[in-house]
Amino acid sequence: MAMKLSNDIPNIAVGRLPLYLRALTHLKEQDRNIVSSRELGKRLGIGSAQIRKDLCYFGGFGKQGTGYHIDFLIEQLKEVLQVDKEWQVAVIGAGNLGSAISRYEGFVNRGFRISWVFDNQPDCIGQEFGEITVLSMDELEAVLCQNHVQIVMIAVPVDQAQAVADRAVVCGICAIINYAPISLEVPDDIIVEYIDPIVHLQHMAYYLQNEKEVQ
Repeated sequence: MAMKLSNDIPNIAVGRLPLYLRALTHLKEQDRNIVSSRELGKRLGIGSAQIRKDLCYFGGFGKQGTGYHIDFLIEQLKEVLQVDKEWQVAVIGAGNLGSAISRYEGFVNRGFRISWVFDNQPDCIGQEFGEITVLSMDELEAVLCQNHVQIVMIAVPVDQAQAVADRAVVCGICAIINYAPISLEVPDDIIVEYIDPIVHLQHMAYYLQNEKEVQ
C-alpha cells in the first residue's frame, strides 16, 4: 500500500513511530522477518489496535493474518520520518553534556551526524571529539548559514539558552533539541523538543509516592 502523508495526522501518532522503528530494528538484528502488531505491542506496552491505527495513517504496510515484513516496514518508517538520509546536526555547548552528546556514536546509523560543536569557553575551543574540533561561538552564524544547517542541539546553561536559540533561528534553523531547563521563545514554524531529565524524574516520583500510599 502506498505511503500517505498528511498534516492531519496526530502528533502523538508520529511520536510513536520512532519507538516502532527501534523495536523493528532490534527484531531485524535477531534475524526476524515477520512481526505481528500483537507482538510489537507487547514489546512496547502499546495496544496492537493502536499500532495498526498509527500505521494506517501512513498506509498500513501489513496484511491481516500475516503481520508486517520487518525489512519493508523499517524502510517505510525511515522514509516517513525522513531518516532514510543523513541530517547534519550542530551541538551548541561543549561542556559535560555537550561533549557526551558529541561523542555518542548512536546517531550515525539512525540518520543523524554531529558535524559541528560550538562553545564560548577558551578551554573548550579547540578540543577534539573524535573527528570534530570544537569551534568558537564567534563562528556560529557563518557555519550554520553556509552549511544550511537545519537542526541544532542546545546544551548550554539555562541563562544562555534563549540567546543561543535566537542566533540559531536567524541562521535558518528549523528544529531545536533543547537540553536547558527553560521554555524557548521561537517562531511558530520552528520545531522544539525539550529533554529535561528532572521533569521525567518528578513525573516518576509522583507515581512512586502514590504506589507507596496504596501499599
